[in-house]
Amino acid sequence: MRVVPRLLFTLVLVLGSIMSIGVASAQDDELRFVVVSHGQAADPFWSVVQRGADQAAQDMGVTVEYQAPTTFDMVAMSQLIDAAVASEPDGIIVSIPDAEALSPSIQAALDAGIPVISMNSGAEASVDLGLMTHVGQTEYEAGLGGGQRMGEEGVTTAICLIQEAGNVGLEERCRGFTDGLGESGGTVEQLVVDLNNPTEAQQRVEAALTANPDINGIMALGPTGAAPALLALESAGVQDTVRLATFDLSPEVLEGIQDGTVLFAIDQQQYMQGYLPVVLLTLYQRNGNVVANDVVMTGPGFVDASNVDQVISLVEEGTR
Repeated sequence: MRVVPRLLFTLVLVLGSIMSIGVASAQDDELRFVVVSHGQAADPFWSVVQRGADQAAQDMGVTVEYQAPTTFDMVAMSQLIDAAVASEPDGIIVSIPDAEALSPSIQAALDAGIPVISMNSGAEASVDLGLMTHVGQTEYEAGLGGGQRMGEEGVTTAICLIQEAGNVGLEERCRGFTDGLGESGGTVEQLVVDLNNPTEAQQRVEAALTANPDINGIMALGPTGAAPALLALESAGVQDTVRLATFDLSPEVLEGIQDGTVLFAIDQQQYMQGYLPVVLLTLYQRNGNVVANDVVMTGPGFVDASNVDQVISLVEEGTR
């Protein structure tokens, strides 16, 4: 897989192209793109993705429609993609948490001549389908780095919380985490939790801690998973002995990093995952520009005690 090694280099190219476009014609202003994600805009993570897409629409002078199923539902998501194809947009941006379920609908978009960019989930599927590019992080490598860092902190037995059963991207994060912690001899058990019921999720984590007193690490795969995990650690009285880390950022996660209850957060810069595909599709439609790489990497990065103060104000503004 060809990957852009340095995102800043990509941004320089993109911004340089934007400046060279000049004033768009009336026809350019009619460009319309549809975003279909598996995450709802009410979710703290996905609200930042949508905010990035909305800002790009404003900056580029195009229309962007953000759509998502009300829950993690691949049938509903494929139907949204089908409806987007039928509406004949100038481009589609889609996350791919389950390639098997979504590929037929995405292929229908390609067959209709609609350019498609994937973001967030589905880097490998994007290559297989021949999409323009994927904007996001490679989930396995992100999990691998998280496991390695937890191993360096002395974690030997951990649980990995999966909040969406069947989400291939989350499974890849756990697989990478397992391999990363395994490099230092650690072991990982996966635990599926239903975040639509935070109380039950907390109870499941507490039960796991009770069943295996050797657990001294928890990897949450998102801020909504970190919240019940923190409550479980407090309820069990083990917040000082069990290290918690998570993917992605939220005000609560950053406060946890500041006060020491969260070890680190893996940051994939989801604002850019919403923003860059809109820019890239606009440049393609207006100027014939393409990205000569399979993946534009937005992560992983790590937010910990060393840099949390620099990031926290941006999260409060809704751009990180």
